[in-house]
Amino acid sequence: MKESVLKFSCEGDPLVGILAEPARGMLAEVGVVIVVGGPQYRAGSHRQFTLLARHLAENGFAVLRFDYRSMGDSAGDARDFLAVDADIGAAIDALLAARPGLRRVVLWGLCDAASAALLYLEQKPDPRVVGLALANPWVRSAASLARTHVKHYYGQRLLQAEFWLKLLRGGVGLGAVKGLLRTIKASRGTAPDNRSFQQRMAVGWRQTPMPILLMLSGDDYTAKEFLDHASGSPEWTGLLSERQVSRIDFPGADHTFSDGIQAECLSTTTHRWLHDIASSP
Repeated sequence: MKESVLKFSCEGDPLVGILAEPARGMLAEVGVVIVVGGPQYRAGSHRQFTLLARHLAENGFAVLRFDYRSMGDSAGDARDFLAVDADIGAAIDALLAARPGLRRVVLWGLCDAASAALLYLEQKPDPRVVGLALANPWVRSAASLARTHVKHYYGQRLLQAEFWLKLLRGGVGLGAVKGLLRTIKASRGTAPDNRSFQQRMAVGWRQTPMPILLMLSGDDYTAKEFLDHASGSPEWTGLLSERQVSRIDFPGADHTFSDGIQAECLSTTTHRWLHDIASSP
């Protein structure tokens, strides 16, 4: 594979990306834009996106990973995943302009970048985008985090005899008990500001008649929050079981797939899914 710097602009601000592609042989007509979650730049945690892009390029795909405005080497005002629609659109434009042989594009995102990809399609349905690869999508609010802790942490602790023995012996402090009660109270609360972007994500998913690769880490609260939210919110009803959704669980993986074996599995899963898309008319 080979890599080159790709410079482009978004609403007057200069952006920087790295284009990875096969050094020789056939280039698939489907390209990949890796949307980077913040706050981090195009390499990703433990060079995750660098390694993913190179793996996909070695298997025939052109991949652009880029810094959206205010991150890494790109200029512009500070922003978060809720305000990068224009940046994603500019990256798609830049990739297709740089490689005219590409006909279609897939968006790949981890955490709030996965959320940003859905929000992009909710805001502006883009016929050039023919697939979404979403890893551990971000749906967090104060209430959702509290519910996740109650269900997946405190729920297990309350079933352990050791916990109750420590409580009876005074080994569990009053502060810890108060913390549990505060968490339970918070889990029943609402978060109207966050709920709006979660609803928009669901709309983006629902109005997207395209293949979706959903990759979930087993050792990650963000993934657990997403599943809990999707199973308990009316706007998400039935979305994960739609025919075009391919869900892959990685039981031993953490949020960023930092283990080398898990990272390799993630890359292999992605390129096999991409080959299926590339081979379809």
